[in-house]
Amino acid sequence: MNATNAAAASRFVFDAASVVIQASSPLDPRVAPLLVELDAYLYRMYPVDEFPPEINHILDPQALTHPSVTFVVAWDADQALGCGALRRMVDEQGSYGEIKRMFVKPQMRGHRIAEKILNHLDAIALAEGLESLLLETGVRQPEAIRLYERCGYSIRGSFGGYAEGFGSVFMEKSRGARLL
Repeated sequence: MNATNAAAASRFVFDAASVVIQASSPLDPRVAPLLVELDAYLYRMYPVDEFPPEINHILDPQALTHPSVTFVVAWDADQALGCGALRRMVDEQGSYGEIKRMFVKPQMRGHRIAEKILNHLDAIALAEGLESLLLETGVRQPEAIRLYERCGYSIRGSFGGYAEGFGSVFMEKSRGARLL
């Protein structure tokens, strides 16, 4: 292979239109490395010496298989590029969906894959008649907060069993804010 062909072969070509978002098993061996990468990313951002383990709200792969959870993956052929989950919840104020495990591989960011995942989850919630979508993200993730705001989420107080403060940002998208 000559130098020109080697350089061309080493360039990564990606067509975002080829990405398919679909319900997938978090136990799929093609998905497991993505969840491991997500966990490592979060533990680097929120080390246990600064953020106590009790504020860790990560659902493990087995919990993502619960019937109340829809786990989706952004696929490009057989490559898992990103993921997200919708967990159906009910409290004294009604039913809602909670967005969990949102992640896109760092090298794939900038192609609006996370937005596609979030819109897919929004469509599921809307079809199921959920009143609103809630989420908890971290203060050290301004890019995630910007994504959620761009997609119609706004800051709110804690919900469910989450404690207010200490590293968490709580957001909501209600039906009035136009799901989707």
